[in-house]
Amino acid sequence: MKAVLTRVSSASVSVDDEIVGAIDCPDTGGILALVGVGAADSDDAWETMVRKIAELRILDGEQSVSDVNAPVLLVSQFTLHGRTAKGRRPSWSDAAPGEVAEPVIEKIAQGLRERGITVEQGRFGAMMKVTSVNEGPFTVLVEC
Repeated sequence: MKAVLTRVSSASVSVDDEIVGAIDCPDTGGILALVGVGAADSDDAWETMVRKIAELRILDGEQSVSDVNAPVLLVSQFTLHGRTAKGRRPSWSDAAPGEVAEPVIEKIAQGLRERGITVEQGRFGAMMKVTSVNEGPFTVLVEC
């Protein structure tokens, strides 16, 4: 499982020009989490990802999402598993198929909510437009 976590002051995701998820957090900051589920991920990788999103100290002042009750915008991003070493067209064979990935993304969202974190989401499998105001910029790649 891979994720790109970006510290933001606001972020939104739209499908067909309709906003389906948004966070606005100029005081605490928040996290835009682009998460890709891999075909070879362990059954409990989602739990590690929940912990990383909630506890990594990547907000202002070395605070975590849990420390300051910051919101998360969670967007499924299978393209994080694209292989680009050969040729000009990425291979997506390392990404989990949709029927495997979608429930994992839902487990991550639920796991964050169970920690009391506000979670907004994109729409799985849809063509989405993601907008963000990055802070820093501060972006990290998480693999688990």
